[in-house]
Parts: sequence; structure tokens; C-alpha cells
Amino acid sequence: MSAKTWLPLLALAALTGCRQDMHDPPRYRAQGSSDFFSDGRVNRPVVEGTVARGQLRADTKFYQGREGGEFVKTLPVELTKDLVKRGQERYNIYCSPCHGMVGDGEGMVVQRGFRHPPSFHLERMRELPVGHYYDVITNGFGAMSSYASRIPVKDRWAIVAYVRALQLSQNATMQDVPEAERGKLSQEGRQ
Repeated sequence: MSAKTWLPLLALAALTGCRQDMHDPPRYRAQGSSDFFSDGRVNRPVVEGTVARGQLRADTKFYQGREGGEFVKTLPVELTKDLVKRGQERYNIYCSPCHGMVGDGEGMVVQRGFRHPPSFHLERMRELPVGHYYDVITNGFGAMSSYASRIPVKDRWAIVAYVRALQLSQNATMQDVPEAERGKLSQEGRQ
């Protein structure tokens, strides 16, 4: 086949392949106008009553730490050893820089001159419902900013469970220890 034959065929094939329709389809810009819809808007209103998948969050105890507008007094998740362990891990990462490793408010940030948070071991702090602690982690309070974007909901409850464990550990009496365990404690104290 001569160049005179295949050169025009090649040019014709190239021209037919240059269409940009598939690369640049017609589209609307957000917040733009449209002649297609009667209201002249591109953006369509959300159908009333719809909820985006995974965003319903109807369980206000779990997602807000509240029930009937009041802070919940008990954890809305099952209290397990794994939950408290996860809470300790997350607390050490996110909370201990300000609140200290034992919740006394003497974290490294405070030792460097920043604002001193209250100790979790004060009586008024021990009496607060668990929903309050969850709310503070979620929304912030005073100098503390919100951690909602950094700590998932379940981990926030794990931290709350660990804070309660810290409060119990610093204020426990021998009467708080189960009878079967008291003997072990007194034996360990002698060693």
C-alpha cells in the first residue's frame, strides 16, 4: 500500500478520534443556573425525611451523651476490660498531655506553663455524670477544644470509662475491694 493511500486514511482516523465529547461532557457547576428545571437552579433540594446513610445517629445516649436533655449517668456501651484498656490507650495519647497520667491535671503541657485543668479527683468532678465527660470530649469546654474530629464516638466512651477507673483508683478504700481480694492485697503489702 502506498503512502498516498494510507496517509489520508490515517488522517481521517485521527480526525474521528479527536472528538472531546467523552472527555468534556456537558455538566452544570454547583450553585449554577439551569433552564431544564422550573426553579432555574442546578442544585436539587433534598427530599424531605431522607438521611444520609450512616448519619442518622438516633441513639442520643451513644452519640450525644444525653437522654431527655440530661447527661446520662451510666455508660451506653458495655463496660469491659477491653473497653477500659482502649480508654487508657486513647487517654494517654489525647488527654494526658494536659490532664496528667493519673488525671490530676499535672500534664506536661501544664508543666510548660499552659492553663491548669481541674483534677478528675476533686469531689465535684467525681460527682459529674459520665455524659458530661463525653460532652466535653465531643464539644470542648473552657480552654479545651473539641476532639470530635479526632476521637471516634466509641473511643470517647472508652476514655470516659478510663477516667472513671482513674477516679476510683485514686479514691478507693479497702471496703471497695471485694472480700476475696482483700487478703491478696494485705499479703502483697507485706512483701
